[in-house]
Formats: sequence, C-alpha cells, structure tokens
Amino acid sequence: MPQPGLVLWTLMIRAYVCLTLPGEALELFRTMRRVGVMPDMVAVATVISASGLLGDLGIAKTIHCFIEKSGVEVDAFVSSTLINTYRECGSLTDAYRFFQETAMKNTVVWNTMIHQSLEHNNLDLGKQLFDSMPERDVASWNSMIRGFANVGQYEEALALFHDMEISVFRPNTLTLLSTLSACASHGALEAGGWIHSYVNNNDLNRDGTLDSSLIDMYSKCGDIAKAIQIFEESPRRDLFTWTSIICGLPMHGHGKKAQCYFFEMNESQVSPDEVTMVGVLSACAHAGLI
Repeated sequence: MPQPGLVLWTLMIRAYVCLTLPGEALELFRTMRRVGVMPDMVAVATVISASGLLGDLGIAKTIHCFIEKSGVEVDAFVSSTLINTYRECGSLTDAYRFFQETAMKNTVVWNTMIHQSLEHNNLDLGKQLFDSMPERDVASWNSMIRGFANVGQYEEALALFHDMEISVFRPNTLTLLSTLSACASHGALEAGGWIHSYVNNNDLNRDGTLDSSLIDMYSKCGDIAKAIQIFEESPRRDLFTWTSIICGLPMHGHGKKAQCYFFEMNESQVSPDEVTMVGVLSACAHAGLI
C-alpha cells in the first residue's frame, strides 16, 4: 500500500487537534517524519496548535527548533500560531523573543503579539507594540481598548476610543462593546451618552446588537429611565437585553418592575441563564420577598 501524501497526513493531524487530542496529533506528526514526509507551512501550523493544546513549553520549543533547522517557510499564519502557542504554554517571554526575531511581521502578526501581551496583563508591552506598529487596523485599536477595559483602566480605554474616532479608522461593534463596558464600569455617564449619540449618528445599531450594553451602561451609570427607554424601544428582545434590564432595575430600587419583566421574559419563551436568576433574586430582595 502506498504511503499517504502530505495532504492526508495534515488532515489526520488536524482532525486530532479538532478533537482536542493533541498527544495523538503529535505522535502522528512524529510518524510522518519517520517515514520521510516533509511538512509544509500548513502542517507545521497544525502541529504547533497541538503543542499549544498540551500547554507543554518544551514541546513548543522543540517544534520551533525543528522549523528553524528544516527550512520550512514561515508565513504570517505560522508566526501568529507560534506566538499564540508560546502564550498558551505560559511564556510571553518566548513569544516576544520569537516576534522580535521573525522577519514575517505583517499587521496580523503585530496584532497577535499585542493581543497576547494584553492577555498576560502586560499593558506596557502591548502599548509599546501598538505605538511601534508600522500599520494599524481596526483590530489593533480594538485589542488595546478591550485590554485596558479588562484590567479596569477605563480612562485609558476611553482615551483610546477618542483617539481612534479621530483617526482614519472607524469604531465597529466590537470597539463599541468594549468602550460601553468601560463606561459602565467607570460610571462615566457623560462619556457613555456621547458614545450612544455617536452610535445613533452613524447608524451603528440598526439591529439592536448594542442595546444590552447600552442598557447595562445606563443602569450602572445611574440613568435607569434611559435604560428602560432603550429596552422598550429595542427591536432585539434576546437573553442579553432581558438580563440587562432585569439586573439593572434592582440597583435603583425597582425590584417589582424587574419581576414583571422576568414574567414577560418567560411569556416570550426566552430562557433565563444564571446571570438572569441573580438579577431576579436581587429583585425579590429589593421587593421584600426574601
């Protein structure tokens, strides 16, 4: 029986990775090398992903060493995958060292390194990379805004949003979700209201995708009347909009109204989740029922 070709080997390795069986994927890769089949960029990226799933830094370094010695071409996809894998193995240092050494640095690779820096809460490195980028895109801005918001540096997140707004790039839904979250956590009602106006003026919420975040922001910033108005006018009555208003009302002493919304939610056949139920319990407590 003839030996399978590289494409089949790669497909089998990829199948093990997709099934979260990285050990089997790596063993198959070793077998492939023993029979003399040389991997290409796709096969290499796949086996790098397997080492990331294992979280084994030693194996990741071994595969990296193999790439360098074998002469396999390293493209942006391989570079980004290796950076992600080093981070998954707990070594931002090795990820950054590879980033500095690799000649393949397009915007995707820069964004990957920024994202992984922020995932490690290394905002200084993330900001340094962001400031050094030869070319940015929307994903670059989104990573920075979300990174600062996630660690509670809301003023910096909002400042970045304003910088982005006056740049050549325009905020998208992901940008606005991160920025509204920053406003909600910071209690920044004025900034949140400005972003809401920006959304309306640029027709960025036609389908109501941002309604749950707007409701949450207004609730946490003290304007529950505005939160109720957005909910009542929302074309999108999904789990997230229902949960946002049910959790927001008890903060302002409207436990009974939150209960009424919960009953309406059940009647509309939207199933609550754990967060919704926390809001309901809070509503009951404020209404004196528990």
